[in-house]
Amino acid sequence: MDQIAKAPKHPKGLFVLFFTEMWERFGYYLMVGILLLYLTDTTTGGKEMTRGMGVDVVGTFIALVYLTPFIGGLIADRYLGYLKSIFIGGSMMAAGYLGLALPGDLAMYISLGLIIIGNGFFKPNISVLLGNLYNKEELRPLKDNAYNIFYMGINIGALFCNFVAAYLRNAYGWGYAFAAAGIGLIIGLIWLALKVKHVKEADVKRPMEPGDMPISKIFTSVFLPMIVFGIIGWIIPGNIMNSDSNDAFIFACIPVIFFYVNLWRKGNEQDKKGIGALLFIFTVSIIFWTIYNQNSTGLTIWAETHTDRQIASVLEEPASKIDMVQRITAEPYEVTKVDQYMRPVLDASGAPIKEMGPDPYLNNLQKDRWPAAGGELKLMNAELYQSINPFFIVILTPLLLGFFAFLSKRKKEPSTMSKFGYALIIAGLSALVMVFAVMSVPSIYLYKTAGIWLVMTYFVFTISEIFLSPIGLSLVSKLSPPRLTALMMGGWFLSTSLGGKVAGVMASFWDKIPDKRIFFAIIAVAAVLGGILIFSKIKGLNQIVKDKTGSV
Repeated sequence: MDQIAKAPKHPKGLFVLFFTEMWERFGYYLMVGILLLYLTDTTTGGKEMTRGMGVDVVGTFIALVYLTPFIGGLIADRYLGYLKSIFIGGSMMAAGYLGLALPGDLAMYISLGLIIIGNGFFKPNISVLLGNLYNKEELRPLKDNAYNIFYMGINIGALFCNFVAAYLRNAYGWGYAFAAAGIGLIIGLIWLALKVKHVKEADVKRPMEPGDMPISKIFTSVFLPMIVFGIIGWIIPGNIMNSDSNDAFIFACIPVIFFYVNLWRKGNEQDKKGIGALLFIFTVSIIFWTIYNQNSTGLTIWAETHTDRQIASVLEEPASKIDMVQRITAEPYEVTKVDQYMRPVLDASGAPIKEMGPDPYLNNLQKDRWPAAGGELKLMNAELYQSINPFFIVILTPLLLGFFAFLSKRKKEPSTMSKFGYALIIAGLSALVMVFAVMSVPSIYLYKTAGIWLVMTYFVFTISEIFLSPIGLSLVSKLSPPRLTALMMGGWFLSTSLGGKVAGVMASFWDKIPDKRIFFAIIAVAAVLGGILIFSKIKGLNQIVKDKTGSV
């Protein structure tokens, strides 16, 4: 009697990598969730930077974090292998998080540098390791499901980290919160080291193949010109994009963009179609990533300054029991002077002017809602709003995947390229929600807005993220010429990086745009137009995908 074949099960390595990535993302999102708040904090031991400088640092950090995975992935492919790269990158990131707990600007910038380089070794290679686990014929049908489970790990880490950050920085200070990010990552690395036998088989270096571009050539044709152009952007007189770092980054991207255009221009007819389609998608996706990275820039400012974060006064427990809650009083103390639009007032040297005044949160809160003499307001921490997006990811991903499966059975599921178009339009609608948030009060400089607006904008945006994010890297692997896959992956990360930088540049103009409807309307209109542009070329794009993969 023949044995009934058992359905294949996920390998144990999936859950090893799931928990490793969960802890790594716990650390990263904890750090990036409070970074801008820390840099601009003037009352509880932060760096007291102006808002413009703070978002400049955050935008540059995010941009560089998404650039380094390109070279880190190539080095792992050719030389180090994936496991060694993950341990090197994770150790550097953990050191960076712990270093942020140290005093001094030098320690901070060195620590951010360690995180940027470490992420380049960690981020791309743990995903490749996961994919390699499913290269066996019997496991390939489970690969998409495995990445969805892995994506849940990312968002579970991102969901809970902000609560830890809020507790620690309220109760003990900023340094403890940053240190927690490092400890979380160390836990993840220890877990991986203890369970490494379950993933070792997937740690296979990819040898050079005919047509592969040597790393030496990539360095001389991409990274060396990038460094030179970046230096030029930094030293040119004045500022084109509001700061030296913005100018340096934009200039540095010029030779990289030229390199990718050349790849398309010099390709054969078949290569040109795939490369051209990817370059088009990369360009339009910059708008999506700009909105995505408002989470750490513009929406963080909105949550901190313009959102009513007051918690009902029923919380009367002793302070030691509710350290998750920020407390402010009406007692005057030294704060940054602001104008009628809550912009920092600067002296002749560009430094913020200090004066005795109330906590900045009270600047646009009606006087009848200020705490009484000797009393205090209890506020929810601003970073907690950043847990809304991962919460909705965890809730909505199974629902939307089930909906797509339902449509697929009826042959009505949107094509891959259509999903990109819908993602851009829905992302634009999430920014439109914030336009209505601005309009919900007579003036955001005199009134706080309800927190439900942030919940709604994150809800709408999460739908767009589920449409686009999981299929981005998959599309690159499908449309790239095999010899150029790693380079085209770099192009995807470049679009993510540019989106992060544009988000920072836009937020640096926050205090110069009194009418915040304009700020959010710009990205809403850009995203909707980007989606419409994709749909205007949808037939040709679908045909390219079909020619390459056999399906759309």
